[in-house]
Amino acid sequence: MIYKVKIDNTSIINSTQRIPDKAPEDSQKLMEVCKQFESVFINMMLKQMRSTVGDGGLTEKSHGREIFESMYDETLSDEIASGQGIGLAKDLYKQLTAYQKVTYKGQDE
Repeated sequence: MIYKVKIDNTSIINSTQRIPDKAPEDSQKLMEVCKQFESVFINMMLKQMRSTVGDGGLTEKSHGREIFESMYDETLSDEIASGQGIGLAKDLYKQLTAYQKVTYKGQDE
């Protein structure tokens, strides 16, 4: 059995013309996700760094101190990633967008 399929070229052309309108929004979302990933990475790095330090200090080791340190590490990692960061978000963004076939005007790489 042979089926005939008719493809309307205008619908394909119209759909490709809509892509640039959404591209900057998607680009911003991708960069935001890359910054969130960098924040998680920094948080894990800070936790590992803290685990190598001895238990000395002004306060003794307690559950409250662990909660405070965890919250502090999370806040610090969010602040670092939202600013300049360590460059991981930018590199990840470049890697994820490197193979895009369409380049949009006014978009930084």
